[in-house]
Amino acid sequence: MDDHLIGWLTGLDEDRLARVLANRPDALAAPWPRRLDALAQRLTDTFAVMEVMRGLPLPPLELLQACLVVGGRPTEDELARFLGVSTSAVIPWLDHLYEHAVAWPGRDGRITVADAVARWWTAPCGLGEPLGAYLDSWKLSTDALRRMCHVLDLPSHGGRRQVIARITALLGDCERLGTLLDDAPDGTLGMLDDFAWDGPVRSVNGNRFITPGTPEKWALDRGLLFRTQWDLAEMPREVALALRGPDYRGPFTPYPPDLATTAGDPDAAEHAMCLAAPHVLDRATALLENVDKTPLPLLKNGGVGVREIKRLARETGCTEDETRLLLEICAVARLIAVDEEAGGLTPARRYDAWRLEEAPMRLRVLLAAWWRMERSSLRRVEGRHPAALGDDPAGETIARIRWALFAALAEIPEDRGFATLRELVQRVHWRAPLLDRELLDGCAAAVLEEARLLGLVACDALTGLGRALAPLAGVAGDEGRECVPEVEHDPALAKAATHAMASARRTALFGADLTAVVTGPPSVELAALLDRAADRESQGAASVWRFSPASVRRALDGGDTADTLIADLSEAGALPQPLTYLIRDVARRHGEVTVSSVGCIVQGSDPGLLAEIAAHRKLAKLGLRLLAPTVLAGAAPAETTLAALREAGYAPVPVDDTGEITIRREPQGGRLILLPGGRVAELEPPGPLLEPPPDPREHARRLLVSGGPVAAAAQPRQTWAVIGRMATRLPAAQQSLLGFVVDRDVRAMITLADGVTATVSHGELRSGVLDAWCEEAGDYLEFPLNEIASVTADC
Repeated sequence: MDDHLIGWLTGLDEDRLARVLANRPDALAAPWPRRLDALAQRLTDTFAVMEVMRGLPLPPLELLQACLVVGGRPTEDELARFLGVSTSAVIPWLDHLYEHAVAWPGRDGRITVADAVARWWTAPCGLGEPLGAYLDSWKLSTDALRRMCHVLDLPSHGGRRQVIARITALLGDCERLGTLLDDAPDGTLGMLDDFAWDGPVRSVNGNRFITPGTPEKWALDRGLLFRTQWDLAEMPREVALALRGPDYRGPFTPYPPDLATTAGDPDAAEHAMCLAAPHVLDRATALLENVDKTPLPLLKNGGVGVREIKRLARETGCTEDETRLLLEICAVARLIAVDEEAGGLTPARRYDAWRLEEAPMRLRVLLAAWWRMERSSLRRVEGRHPAALGDDPAGETIARIRWALFAALAEIPEDRGFATLRELVQRVHWRAPLLDRELLDGCAAAVLEEARLLGLVACDALTGLGRALAPLAGVAGDEGRECVPEVEHDPALAKAATHAMASARRTALFGADLTAVVTGPPSVELAALLDRAADRESQGAASVWRFSPASVRRALDGGDTADTLIADLSEAGALPQPLTYLIRDVARRHGEVTVSSVGCIVQGSDPGLLAEIAAHRKLAKLGLRLLAPTVLAGAAPAETTLAALREAGYAPVPVDDTGEITIRREPQGGRLILLPGGRVAELEPPGPLLEPPPDPREHARRLLVSGGPVAAAAQPRQTWAVIGRMATRLPAAQQSLLGFVVDRDVRAMITLADGVTATVSHGELRSGVLDAWCEEAGDYLEFPLNEIASVTADC
């Protein structure tokens, strides 16, 4: 544990400590630390520091590099001199590092960098390890160091450290190194410059390092290069800096690159959002219903092939880009999943409940899935789209690029838009320089196009939905999570989604030519109603549906009656007389023939009609024969018979053994029966929005009130004595386990004398009680030691 960090944290006021906690959500994760030493241990965790660094902009990362190059614990002035800038230019970005607890100042004014930075960043500014790391290695004996001194004309007397100090002083001095290089073989300076500027590790020809007279052998003998493998060599940091010269300054870019903007139209952007959002939800619903009817087969090597993408696009009315995007979003949202028995993708369990949610909530589920999706659906690799839902080697980097793009776009005023994609990418690279630059260049345009299709970007600027989503990178989650409540229930996103869906049209204009026109984006409910009873002819700014006997019969086959269909359509607009006549005329013939699955019996009230069906040539394959004037028996299954009769122009309906029609409509009371398969989903009442994350200021206040880092916690030697004296109900082995809960933060299940159980960890002993984190309560609770009846390990 770093004493410098604990000392710095102890000296912070409440505001400053609160800012540190706000920038380090890992420090607020349950169980939250109760003392400053525990906070310091969490802040210096290697993986946590690396995660913070991935989100830092370029200037603080350049300062971290400078700290590593200068070495030791540099001061602000030393960093400024190395970077060639004034101290005042360095201080704001140093404060940025301090507020993320990646570096911190000491009382002596010197800066300490988290150990994880040096472990992760092995070549700051393109420089290798310090010379001492090579000279003090076990691979280099003291005799070898003395021989190196002899070659360098340095005294070789004294201990190992003295010898290393003389060699380092010579090779790190620009003038003395230049004098040494005057006697180097031809080609040495060019080779060393390559290492100094394009190193520190380079591939080499190992034979040249053992051949006398070569530049490689000359440099190796003098400690200018060190060969770590036969074909790899490295240059020490001090040597590279000396070769770069006294005028070399470390890189420092305190200001972001210019990002030209153009005049935007916020009203046009919001209008585009209100068109796109209902359309996305409508098309996603159509795609899921299609997959529900026909499982989507996968390629042998995984993913969905181009042929299936084209089929889905044709059958759902989506473009191929929309199909790719929505298919992958639905998979991440767990609305579809692989079903081995069905032989492909089918609706998942969550789909049933999703269909019952309000439209804004359904939209937020889709947006949250895209926000954490670890692939770009529209990115082209070698000129072509990879297989949809295939493995993407880029992984989570794609999601990070998406978050960084939105963060850069959020900085642009609402009435402006970015001028060029190139400048936007440069700004993103400045904001997140540790992202793969080549991948960023390759998928930025694709990510923006996906955002436009989803209504998040319009007119080269973020829409209201996009601005609500941009700040949620920290709670986006990963692709492996089924849902992310922090995003799906975010109040700002919920408000924006409601606004985006509010403009969806819920009425249609019905014409005497049996058409229905929706002037604008139709609501999902209206689109589903019209798709049920009519055929969609066009979509866009205005969508057109056309009614026909076949489409009306399809609605009746789905469970509608003439009265219910007319009533539902009337709620969407005034129905012309021709449409009403069409529906009632089709309904009069609908159900004249019924089909039972038991022995495939065809029944009808008109003997002449059944005789006609039995004699129909196209129905001969059904093997129908007349059992009675109103009963036919067939050899084919009921489903096959139904399909064949409908294809021949008849309108049969299935019945059960009691003669009741078995077609069921979806009730509106919160219970959904889905066909085919009879899946049942319950609509749960919507719960309250999730509570916001813990308040950093509250945690800061709690930490400062707790006192020093070694508050009243028992010392390790006292733990066993206190437990042995107070926890009298426990046998010795369980007393030892309880001691591990206190001293080693082990998780354990405790049972109290009254039978109450709790999973505890991070315990402390206070006045005869165990003060520990209770996972069931989500807080620290006190448990009397004399009431603990048993302790068991909880893995």
